Amino acid sequence: MARVVVDVVMKPEILDPQGQAILGALGRLGIEGVTSVRQGKHFELDVEDGLDDQTLTTLADTLLANPVIEDFTIHR
Repeated sequence: MARVVVDVVMKPEILDPQGQAILGALGRLGIEGVTSVRQGKHFELDVEDGLDDQTLTTLADTLLANPVIEDFTIHR
């Protein structure tokens, strides 16, 4: 059995107000050097070894992410 992690974040061209709020808070806390923050979602799935990457991509694209405004990556 494998554990698959799907990370979903807003596409770079989409405004991320939560990320901007975090970036502003870091500055107010005196933390410098962070130039951008993108907030996202993190899903962990336990899958059988026979489940292929194309099926996982379809799952992420149709159920876990909104492909219009979000990108995703899959890690085994």
